[in-house]
Amino acid sequence: MERNEQLVLELKHVSGGYRERAFPGGRKTYQEVLSDVSFTVRHGEIKGLVGESGTGKTTLSRIILGLLQPEQGEVIHYTRRPQIVFQDPYSALNPAYSAVWAVEEPLRIYGKYDARERKRRVYEMLERVGLPKECYDAKPDELSGGQRQRVCIAAALIQRPRFVLLDEPVSALDVTIQAQILRLLKQLRDDLELSYLFISHDLNVVYQLCDSVLVMKNGRIVEQGTTDEIFDHPQEEYTKRLLAAAM
Repeated sequence: MERNEQLVLELKHVSGGYRERAFPGGRKTYQEVLSDVSFTVRHGEIKGLVGESGTGKTTLSRIILGLLQPEQGEVIHYTRRPQIVFQDPYSALNPAYSAVWAVEEPLRIYGKYDARERKRRVYEMLERVGLPKECYDAKPDELSGGQRQRVCIAAALIQRPRFVLLDEPVSALDVTIQAQILRLLKQLRDDLELSYLFISHDLNVVYQLCDSVLVMKNGRIVEQGTTDEIFDHPQEEYTKRLLAAAM
């Protein structure tokens, strides 16, 4: 296969949800959230996932990350398990520790490198994501929102994954900083040969970043295609309504 045809992720007819007790000691009832979800992410692809709140995007991300098991279907990772960058960089970072500590922590857990090699890799990654050197020893409350998100991106990439799940990674940032982070994500995709699943409610951001788009409604993928196909020639009424609301 050519590189751009290689898969990094494949979902085959995935259904899933949650089992909860209505009251203590009662029987668990199953609440389905996702139904028959199938799609692929290819090497180097940035795939967007859009849909209204409550449509199943969070449940899908939990299943992809292995935090929730599907009731039916199969999730196939063709690379190591993905990393994730969250919406709120402040809550994702330990407020007691510096940027360097946050990025080094995954390597300490991994346990493969000595302290000197860990620091070398951390400094290299912080430089790659564009964090100023004067911020390396700063704690989260001493950093701007954009700087905090750069730290979170560095922490997600420090073990060099090939696939990253981006969960609303710019929605907490102002428009100017959003544009900077989107440019950074594109550059990292090219430099590190990454693939992304980009979850967002902001269709304008999806249009700027993504190569292809999945449209989710009530736990189902109702439409998918290239970004140009979805934005210029939507087939589903639901997709047309989402696009109209974004204009």
